[in-house]
Amino acid sequence: MTIDEACVGCIINQSVKVADAINASESLKDKMTSTVKEMSSDFSFDDNPPEIASYVYEKMAEIANKTDLYEEVKALSTKKALSFVPLVKEELSNSSDKLLTATKTAVAGNVIDLAAAVEFCLEEELSKVFHTAFAYNDFDKFREKLSNAKSVLVIGDNVGEHIFDYLFIETLKDLYPDAEYSYMVRGNPIINDVTMKEAKEAGFDKLCSLVDSGVNTPGFTYNRANAESKELFDSVDLVISKGMGNYECMSPSHRKDICFLLKVKCDVVANSLNKEVGDIVCKMV
Repeated sequence: MTIDEACVGCIINQSVKVADAINASESLKDKMTSTVKEMSSDFSFDDNPPEIASYVYEKMAEIANKTDLYEEVKALSTKKALSFVPLVKEELSNSSDKLLTATKTAVAGNVIDLAAAVEFCLEEELSKVFHTAFAYNDFDKFREKLSNAKSVLVIGDNVGEHIFDYLFIETLKDLYPDAEYSYMVRGNPIINDVTMKEAKEAGFDKLCSLVDSGVNTPGFTYNRANAESKELFDSVDLVISKGMGNYECMSPSHRKDICFLLKVKCDVVANSLNKEVGDIVCKMV
């Protein structure tokens, strides 16, 4: 999906969030925000939001002289997510439908999004997600596809959320042990998206095949991906796409059998899905 007028304002507002996150001086903050405003006049409406974000965040990182703008915040997000692991494991242990519980946990983790127009509380989301129905509900189709899949690719989204992705894949392996599983991450730090660094720290390289997509966008932009990740994306039986950035990049996609799992956090994505901000989504295409 390409950018909407609302996306422009959202991306400009993100420059303020970044400046605050890195405790920028007033002069640095002014430079970052004014630069992004200037850049916004040249945004191409043929690009998707993550493509626009890649230009903006690379420029802000250059101005701030900081490779990973959200390095400290990502570490805190991981620590917070880990504190909820016992709760999630207890829910899984007591669940009569472990796939549904694990899938909803993976979606709840998607609230950890530092680029979203609307922010949600992780603790609150986890307390209610197990009793919340998918507003876009293709879960039965997803279950059926999983039962027949021999290869599954999960495309990660944000740091902190990746902790719940780990539990999700762990559950998938228990339920469908004959399939091969891969987890794909971003090629370099962009917003608070998961990279090889955080994925390895969480132990994904011991859980499944861990793949660097090579993309510099906060979403899997196929034409920016490396050859290995393109081949994997094209060849697996099922792709599980986490979060709004990946949805924005893969709507539409040249392949079928993609399951989009996300929390709706902006009006543009809500309109695309004909749903409401705050809804949870399990959409098969």
